[in-house]
Amino acid sequence: MAKQAILGLFQDAESAATAGDALKDAGIPDTDYDFLTDAPYPEGSLGEREEPHRLYLYPFIGALLGLSSGIMITAMTQVAYPLVTGGKPVLSLPPMAVVCYEGTMLGAILFTVIGIIFESRLPKFQLSLYDNRITQGFLGLRVNAEEEQSREVVQIMNAAGAVDVKTDE
Repeated sequence: MAKQAILGLFQDAESAATAGDALKDAGIPDTDYDFLTDAPYPEGSLGEREEPHRLYLYPFIGALLGLSSGIMITAMTQVAYPLVTGGKPVLSLPPMAVVCYEGTMLGAILFTVIGIIFESRLPKFQLSLYDNRITQGFLGLRVNAEEEQSREVVQIMNAAGAVDVKTDE
């Protein structure tokens, strides 16, 4: 069944939070609505769900891949072109440590940037309902509601003090 996008614009955060609480009480799943603001509000201040994230995994995986790449590059180079000097071992650890450290840091940094992009849900390929007044200080409450719930959602937003309610019809 297709869902309909509904966007309510609110003058203040209290009205938007009231509408969010009313939607939750009406049985709308918290995954079906989202708050849009031009300013960062503390997490949970509008009553929204806590977004799970796995950002800590990206630098860890990147560091492991960078370290593995550093070990492979240095070890394979020294083994492919063995230069025995005065009976010393072919694999020399001090020069390998420098390359491995740099590879570890490079991998961690690159994967952190990639992780930030993915965890920020970018790029967004499908555009949804939006209003430019959100960038002027209004708060938006975007709901993806079932067809039979759309009238109830509009009534909830109007009752909570929405300045304007838009639908994607």
